[in-house]
Amino acid sequence: MTGSDPVGPGRSRHDPDDLARAEAERAVEQALALVGGARPGPGRDPDRRWDASAGDPRGDANDAPSDSPHATPNSANRANSAAPGGGTPTGAPHPPLPPYPSPSPSPSLSWDRARAVAARAGRAGPLATIRLPLDRALGHVLAEALGALTDLPSFDTSAMDGWAVAGPGPWAFGDGAGLLAGRGPAAALPDGTAVRIATGARVPPDTTAVIRSEHAHADEAKGLLHARRPVAAGQDIRPRGQECRSGEQLVPAGTVVTPAVLGLAAAAGYDALPAVPRPRVDILVLGDELLASGLPHDGLIRDALGPMLGPWLRALGAEVSGPRRLGDDAGALRDALSGSDADLIVTTGGTASGPVDHVHPVLDALGAELLVDGVAVRPGHPMLLARLPASGQSQGQPSGPPDGPYLVGLPGNPLAAVSGLLTLAEPLLAGIAGRPAQDAYRALVHAEVHGHPHDTRLVPVVHRAGRAGARDHVAPLRFNGPAMLRGIAAADGLAVVPPGGVRSGTEVEILDLPWAPATPWTEGCFT
Repeated sequence: MTGSDPVGPGRSRHDPDDLARAEAERAVEQALALVGGARPGPGRDPDRRWDASAGDPRGDANDAPSDSPHATPNSANRANSAAPGGGTPTGAPHPPLPPYPSPSPSPSLSWDRARAVAARAGRAGPLATIRLPLDRALGHVLAEALGALTDLPSFDTSAMDGWAVAGPGPWAFGDGAGLLAGRGPAAALPDGTAVRIATGARVPPDTTAVIRSEHAHADEAKGLLHARRPVAAGQDIRPRGQECRSGEQLVPAGTVVTPAVLGLAAAAGYDALPAVPRPRVDILVLGDELLASGLPHDGLIRDALGPMLGPWLRALGAEVSGPRRLGDDAGALRDALSGSDADLIVTTGGTASGPVDHVHPVLDALGAELLVDGVAVRPGHPMLLARLPASGQSQGQPSGPPDGPYLVGLPGNPLAAVSGLLTLAEPLLAGIAGRPAQDAYRALVHAEVHGHPHDTRLVPVVHRAGRAGARDHVAPLRFNGPAMLRGIAAADGLAVVPPGGVRSGTEVEILDLPWAPATPWTEGCFT
């Protein structure tokens, strides 16, 4: 879907496939234009605490047909699912939603274009800035470049325990403890003299060099110091400004605050850092067929996404509320979306067009703008990205595009939901938080990986170190069906497999999982 003319050589402009491709291109450009406008970015209160609701989420299995080997009890026939003790909240009855027609089949966005729309949406507005004390800044993103407040070091210091000497030796020395760290400036050192000095102590004016203790011989009887090795001017002295000069940029804006960044900031004199507030995320769980505990029974299944989504989103740098379990209640979903003040709302399940798939009709009723409605990726193609109206914004009025929270609708199948997280939620959150995009890289795959005829596939892989001079590579993992988590639990990345698949020895793009950089490469246990 590249180029301005979707009609290829030898094809009719009235070919249905070509018209569909052209319509998809127009949808992409419209979505990119919609997210190009300014998004309000007021500062958020970093001390806000979320009220964690009880319950666990998942959703429906929209990614696999009912006759698929990966289908689960919550796929096409969800309307018949029992819901004893289900998650539907009580409250005043809601008026029924207007009939929502089943959407006509339309081409989904390609995987890379969908990620581009999500990334651009996240960057659409100005970044908010807060100042955080050092002990609370870890993991945040710097809203501004960090400049040095002073020279580092701010005075000439000794790099070693030893002797400060002036002029040529041997050097005369006297009694006493010498120069210690943390003391004020010392008197100038005359030529031919030496004084004991500790690491970090200020070097006296006119000092030629520092001689390490192990490289010097002190003749106590004569009061003379001899060097065991040649002495070079300036040796073992850290001169003022060696690391940086006042005003010099230490790290750029967009840097994630790591323990090392905290140490550097403290050394440079900072007590607080300008940071971007973490994006706030609400998780809404749809599906009457989910159990929060115990074994699956009587057509009910355990919620897998509830325990997973919150920690995963936190690993992406978000502040996440406790998941709210709504069941299959369109009115409750509408109220939850209207009342959220999060930056992003993540829903699970209900993104297809089944009898209890309420996400599309509720978004339509609220006047939301769909930026991505389906992605040509497996698993997870029914995912969506929308922008909700701001709280109090009148619906149906020509007041421009919505400027409320974003919504990422994930399919209910577990691995399909992971696909949605990495395709839409990750680039969106990175933009909102001012984080740099994940660096794309490619790696060899040491196995044939089957592909979908038309769509991208995301396949769990594990890194393996090359042996006997061979290159490092990745190996695909089993248990990679849309309803399975066993493969992704052993993975440290996902291979982006183009339509048609790849042969062994081919390079493929790799998406690292958020925790992969801190995990040693492993052979895995489910290869």
